[in-house]
Amino acid sequence: MGPQASNSRRATSAPAVTAEQVDAVMLASQALIGVTAQSVATVEQVVTLPQLRALMLVASRGNLNLNTLAQAMQIHPSNATRICDRLVSAGLLERRSSSTDRRSLLLALTDDGARLIDSVTATRRAAIAEVLAQVPPSRRSALATAMRAFGRGAGEQPLDDAWKLGWTTRVGAELPSKKR
Repeated sequence: MGPQASNSRRATSAPAVTAEQVDAVMLASQALIGVTAQSVATVEQVVTLPQLRALMLVASRGNLNLNTLAQAMQIHPSNATRICDRLVSAGLLERRSSSTDRRSLLLALTDDGARLIDSVTATRRAAIAEVLAQVPPSRRSALATAMRAFGRGAGEQPLDDAWKLGWTTRVGAELPSKKR
């Protein structure tokens, strides 16, 4: 039996998603959008929202090629190319040849790009910590577990996972840093 057959069997036996559950996540998403908007405002003079998303994806998933980035952003590769061209020009992203396939170009954060991501992430962490302080301590663990499951269900990876996998938010081992 293939994976699709077992997935469809699980989907039919799982309880249906309720309107109350959707409404609860939508309420939380409103709060998170507010936190995100505040953190984006701190860098809006430097990058656009799609550019920041590209930098975040490279930071969280390690060095990516352009097609992988375009797929993750759900945009056409030509749009991803334009975004990356601007980020390279701004000194926030680098394109380098892969050490395993010289025909493949990889995208990696520069030190300036990593500092920008670190700044945005620190702003978000502080704002989220303020909100979490308003949640009863007995509920925080379950909330964190549920939010992690939701994020992974959406295909997101925490920035910290890049470190666990041997990647960094800066130019990785495969891409030695250029001297500046």
